[in-house]
Formats: sequence, structure tokens, C-alpha cells
Amino acid sequence: MPWTIYSVPSAKRAELDTALKDDVVSRQSQKVRDASAMGGPSDRLYVLVEGSTEGVQQAETLLAGVGEKLPASEGTALHQRFKDEEEAASSGMGLFFTEG
Repeated sequence: MPWTIYSVPSAKRAELDTALKDDVVSRQSQKVRDASAMGGPSDRLYVLVEGSTEGVQQAETLLAGVGEKLPASEGTALHQRFKDEEEAASSGMGLFFTEG
């Protein structure tokens, strides 16, 4: 599945929110995290958009004016951290519903 990750200054959160509400981009999977929580700079946000080719391309067009696309090597490592976080949350919810 196509994806892209951008680093956006925290001060541009309103512009980021506007870009993510775009009709095409809003139908993609979106995750926004404080970069500091993922080992990055404290004044930045990491934005993952994952979905259709068209949706990811539209996100890249809109986010280019708000932040910087991460280089492939850094983006791939961060994408894996997003996935690991998602899996950890899913397994935690599974434990929550199966304990009794």
C-alpha cells in the first residue's frame, strides 16, 4: 500500500489540519504524532498518510507546502515504528477484551 511521511512544524498545525481534510486525502489512513514521542525534534509533528496511489499523491502535493517529506531511509524506519505502535495497541485491546 502506498504511503508517505512528512515532518511538519508544530506551529503549522492549523495548515496541516486543513490539508488533511481535503476530500481525497481525508479518505486515506492518517496518523499524526509528536515527533519527540518517536525520537524526533520536539517542535515537529510526523504525519503518515497511507492508502491509494491517488490519495498519497494528493497528500504529497498538499503537505509539500506545510512540511518536508522525509528521506526514504528515515521514512521507512519511521513507517515501521508507526506499524509497531499500531500492532502494540491492537494486541493491548485484545488483552483488554479477553481478560476476565
